Amino acid sequence: MARPYWSGQIQISLVSFSVSFFVATEAKSEIHFHQIHRGSGERVRHQKVSSNDDAPVEKSDIVKGYEYRKGEYIQIEPEEIEKLRVPSKHTIDVQQFVSMDEIDPEYFEKPYFVTPQGDKQVEAFIVVREALKASNKAALGKIAFGGREHVLAITAAGTEEHPGMMAYTMRYAEELRDPATYFSDIKKVKVEKDQLELAQELIKRKTAKFDPSQFHDEYEAALKEMVEAKVENKPIPQDEEPAPARGKVINLMDALRNSLKSDAKESTKVEEKERKVTKKQIPKASGKGPTLVPAKGSKVAAKTARRKSA
Repeated sequence: MARPYWSGQIQISLVSFSVSFFVATEAKSEIHFHQIHRGSGERVRHQKVSSNDDAPVEKSDIVKGYEYRKGEYIQIEPEEIEKLRVPSKHTIDVQQFVSMDEIDPEYFEKPYFVTPQGDKQVEAFIVVREALKASNKAALGKIAFGGREHVLAITAAGTEEHPGMMAYTMRYAEELRDPATYFSDIKKVKVEKDQLELAQELIKRKTAKFDPSQFHDEYEAALKEMVEAKVENKPIPQDEEPAPARGKVINLMDALRNSLKSDAKESTKVEEKERKVTKKQIPKASGKGPTLVPAKGSKVAAKTARRKSA
């Protein structure tokens, strides 16, 4: 198992138990670029220098500095930051519980897997996990790591066979820009009933169970294709210019109707494909193996009975 990103206590009133946090995401990109000099083709190296005399500065000689007056700084040593008196560095004190659907998605920042820290912590961990799941609630508290204190939401996760929890660092309200700044200039329009019904029908037809495995990074694939083409000295695939709009402009109602027609055609194609696959899987009747018996009361069964009586 990977090394925990953070370890500490979750405190809910008088109940506490130790947990470990593991980063739940990882970069999957296969294309990694370096900076090179266009003329020589050699790697470009970055070096930190003093702004006073451009002399190279070693990493061990670099500390943080706060500019308290123009051009004047106080130095902050790493050890001083480590010794800051912040309770949430070690303990997540749960302040309240909220329904998950009350938290707007824009507040969520980064996910972490949460596991109990040793067998002695499992009982309390599982009891709290089950209670969160049954009530569909998230526990809200604060945690300090990565150079700042974060708001944190903890939820039930995993399966009955592999139970666990998830923690999400969240943005503070003041970190989100005021939406009115961007939405206030949008012109108000009257929504026609027919338009709304068609839009709702389109959404209904395209509604499906969320499956994240169906989504792939096409940008990454295009980058890989370009790199392979350059390595093999082949023509580089390029994006096509979008065709200019021509002909009759379709109004919103026509666009909605045509979208529903197009979606219906796609659904029919999928159904036909599924029927063909199912038909291929039905075994042919033979002297060996099972035979298909007509359902009682069906026309096929009646014809079969008449033939036998004759």
